[in-house]
Amino acid sequence: MYLIKRRLEKEYGFRAHLFSYRSVHGTLDTNADALADFIAELDVEGVHVIGHSLGGVLALRWLANSPQAIPGRVVCMGSPLTGSRAATFLSEQEWAEEIVGRSLPSGVIHAAANQWASHVCEEREIGVIAGNVPYGLGRFFARFDEDNDGTVAVSETRLDGARDHLVMAVSHKGLLVSPDVVDQAAAFLKRGEFLRESL
Repeated sequence: MYLIKRRLEKEYGFRAHLFSYRSVHGTLDTNADALADFIAELDVEGVHVIGHSLGGVLALRWLANSPQAIPGRVVCMGSPLTGSRAATFLSEQEWAEEIVGRSLPSGVIHAAANQWASHVCEEREIGVIAGNVPYGLGRFFARFDEDNDGTVAVSETRLDGARDHLVMAVSHKGLLVSPDVVDQAAAFLKRGEFLRESL
């Protein structure tokens, strides 16, 4: 996320902070509590959150658990919001226990964000960016017969009630390094919608 942070600061004047969490050993709710504490320590009146993959799910969980959280928008990038075929497959493999960790099952496999975050979309502007360049490890664990970013299918990034959804020509990891993705994320943070006129 460092490249995203740098571009948001340099090109758009945001003050950006990086939050890291324990996706393997921490539960989704524990990590959501840690994110809440991290944001509280910033001592600001509003905050936007950009999350990649599971990070987007975590951002939604923070809001789902904290209905009185300070104002701000959320951008989920390549986040499996309606479940994940690749993650489900891995969760069934004993050898993949350390890969799956403790956060992924509760927020993606057992109950996806589309099941527990609908009220968040009623109160917050949520934007979703999906990729459709199929390069990623997920394609080795799940059979995709639709557009995907190599790890997450475009259909898996849909969130009922989201303010905007955009598909871009990037892979799952490419979402982290594409200047165009940052430009779109910044646009959503500033105005609550993506830049359709530039596509």
